[in-house]
Amino acid sequence: MTEAPIGSADRIDAQVVEVPAGMGMLRTFLRVLGPGYLVAVGYMDPGNWATDLAAGSQFGYRLLWVIGLSSLMAMVLQSLCCRLGIATRLDLAQACSQLLPRFWRIPLWLLAEVGIISCDLAELVGSAIALQLLFGLPLLWGVGLTAADTLLLLALQHFGIRRLEALVIALVALVGGCFAVEMLLLQPSWSQVGQGFIPQAASLRDGRQLFLAAGILGATVMPHNLYLHSSLVQSRRWIGGQGTQRRALAFSTWDTLVALSLAFLINVSILVLAAGSFYGRLPQPVTDLSEAYRLLTPMLGTSLASVLFGVALLAAGQSSTLTATMAGQVVMEGFLNLRLPDWKRRLLTRGLALIPALATVLLLGEQATNQLLVLSQVVLSLQLPFAVIPLVWFCGRRGLMGELQAPRWLLGLAWACAALIVLINGSLLLALARLAFSFGS
Repeated sequence: MTEAPIGSADRIDAQVVEVPAGMGMLRTFLRVLGPGYLVAVGYMDPGNWATDLAAGSQFGYRLLWVIGLSSLMAMVLQSLCCRLGIATRLDLAQACSQLLPRFWRIPLWLLAEVGIISCDLAELVGSAIALQLLFGLPLLWGVGLTAADTLLLLALQHFGIRRLEALVIALVALVGGCFAVEMLLLQPSWSQVGQGFIPQAASLRDGRQLFLAAGILGATVMPHNLYLHSSLVQSRRWIGGQGTQRRALAFSTWDTLVALSLAFLINVSILVLAAGSFYGRLPQPVTDLSEAYRLLTPMLGTSLASVLFGVALLAAGQSSTLTATMAGQVVMEGFLNLRLPDWKRRLLTRGLALIPALATVLLLGEQATNQLLVLSQVVLSLQLPFAVIPLVWFCGRRGLMGELQAPRWLLGLAWACAALIVLINGSLLLALARLAFSFGS
C-alpha cells in the first residue's frame, strides 16, 4: 500500500479542521460534526421522496421495514468508510484504483459515474418540481434553471468546509422541522407504524413491492456516498499521540450515526405521511410529488401541510445536489487522477442528467417525472455491489488497515449487507427478465 501524501479531502477544496488533543468530549464532537451530515443529505434527496411516497400510498406501512433495514445497512457501510479513510488516508476510489487489478479501474469508474448521474437526475427533477409547486415556475424552465443552481453554493467551499457543513446542517434541520410539523398535523396510528417495521418476506415475492424495495435500498444506501465519505472524513486533522486513530474513528462514527439517524427519521416520515394521508383513502394511489402537494391540503385540513412539503422538498434537493458534485470530484480524481474545476464538474454531471430529464418532460409529459425518479433510485441500487464489496474487502485486510482493521462481528454484518444487496438486486433482475419474457411471448 502507498500512502497518499495529501489527504483526499484536499482534492475537494476542503479546508482541514484541526482537532487538538485534550479537548473535552463535547467540544471534540462539535469539531468533528459535519462530514456525516454532508453524507446524510444524500439519504433524503428527492429520489427518496419519490420511492417513499410511492411505497406509502400503494402499500401503506408495509415497506417501513425496508427503510429501517436500509438505514442500518447504511450505518454499517458508512462506518467502514470512516475506517478506510482514517486508517489509509485513501478514499474508496483511490483504494480501488491502487489496490485492485488494473482492468477494474475504468469499469468501476464508469459505474460510479452512472450512479452519480442517476442521483443528480433525481435532485434535478425534485428541485424543479419544488420550484413549480412553490412559485409556479414551469417544470421545463425549472429543469433548465437547476443546471446552474448550485454553482453559488459550491462557491461556499472557498470559505472553508465548516461554512459548507453549517449550511447543509441548517438545510437538514429545515427538512426535519417541516416533517415534525407534518407528523403533528397527521397524527398517525403509531401502533400501525410499528407493525410496518416487522420484515415481510412477501414483499420480496410481489413484483411491485420488490421494485419499490430496490428503489428504497438504492435511495438509502447510495454508492457515491461511500466514495465521498471516505474522503470527507480526512478533512479532520487529529493532533495527538498514541491512540489518535482510534479516537478519530470513534468520534467520526458517532457523527455518522447521529446524522444517519436523522435521515432515517425523515425517510420514515415521508412514507408515514403518504400512508396516513393517501393509502386506502383514494381510488388510486398517489405516486406523483405534485399530486401529493395538492392533496395534502384537503387531506390534512390546512394549506400549511402543502407549503411545508414543498419547502422541505426544495431544501432536500438543494442540499443533496452539493454532495453529488463533491462525490464526482472524488471519483474522477481517485480513479483517473483527473481533476476538473468545480463549475466544470458540476455542469458536466448536470448536463448528462439533463438529457433524460428534458426528454421525459418533452416526450412523456410532466406526469412521467415521478417514474423517472423511482427508476433512478433502482439504477443506484444496481450500482451498489460494485462499491460495497471492495469496501468490505479492504476493511478486512490487516496489512492495509493496521489497528483499524474491522473486527469480525462488523465484517460479518458488512458481508451480510453485501449479500442482501446482491439478493434484492438479483431478485429484481429476475423479475424484470420474467416480465420481458412474458411480453416477448
